[in-house]
Amino acid sequence: MLAPDLRETLVKAAAAMREAQDPWWVISSAAVALHGVGPVEVGDVDLLMSVGDARRLMDGLGIAPIEDGASSLFRSTLFGRWETPPLVVEIMAGFHVATSAGWTEVLPRTRVPIFVEGCAVDVPERAELAGMLRLFGRPKDLERVRLLTSQT
Repeated sequence: MLAPDLRETLVKAAAAMREAQDPWWVISSAAVALHGVGPVEVGDVDLLMSVGDARRLMDGLGIAPIEDGASSLFRSTLFGRWETPPLVVEIMAGFHVATSAGWTEVLPRTRVPIFVEGCAVDVPERAELAGMLRLFGRPKDLERVRLLTSQT
């Protein structure tokens, strides 16, 4: 069962992505929740998409790109925060994670549509999402992997 704030945010995100020209995904904690495992705390919604779609979305919503959105672990070619929905939506395009081999692009190959109030929200399939979270490697991500792999 999705929390009301998450449900409303996902519906707004899916509506905003209706005109997307390329595949897009919800990843991280919100994707784990959409797979129906938990309990998982969702503090924001991570929305991964192409640079072109991110530009169009951010322009349409009046969101300015954040230049200092990079951290020592993550960076994006284009990054912005949509703060109107109940939960902040982090818009990421050209998303990379730091690994022992250097910066590695995170670009899912699978798309599983999960319907929230009639709106399709695409997430990576469970095994691919678990692999992505393992790559992130933070304790909270590893706990999400445990939830994904222990619950069916």
